Amino acid sequence: MRFIISLLVTGLVVAIASWIIPGVTVAGFGWAILTGLVIGLVNAIVGGILRLFTFPLNWLTFGLVSFIITVLMIMLSDSIMGSKFDVDGFWPAALFAIVVAIIEMIIGKLGSDKK
Repeated sequence: MRFIISLLVTGLVVAIASWIIPGVTVAGFGWAILTGLVIGLVNAIVGGILRLFTFPLNWLTFGLVSFIITVLMIMLSDSIMGSKFDVDGFWPAALFAIVVAIIEMIIGKLGSDKK
């Protein structure tokens, strides 16, 4: 049940971020859910391998390389999803990553206040 809720929240976050950012489009809410899943899988598998190989450089740049890898994983997800998820370039993808992180942080904070 927790996975389904997390998947729906991720879809909502992707839909909101694509609505806010010019240059990022998602075909609909169902595709936003699938886009969130694809971004998560690509970031975990390919991004994890890239982060492992770039660890020394990531450590020297205080995590900037990790952020760039995340942006590249969003662009890779764009090419996997075809016309259902479209990012116009590096800078919209970077802004998309920042907005998604901020919205997920806010939702996470709101969710953790329930005790």
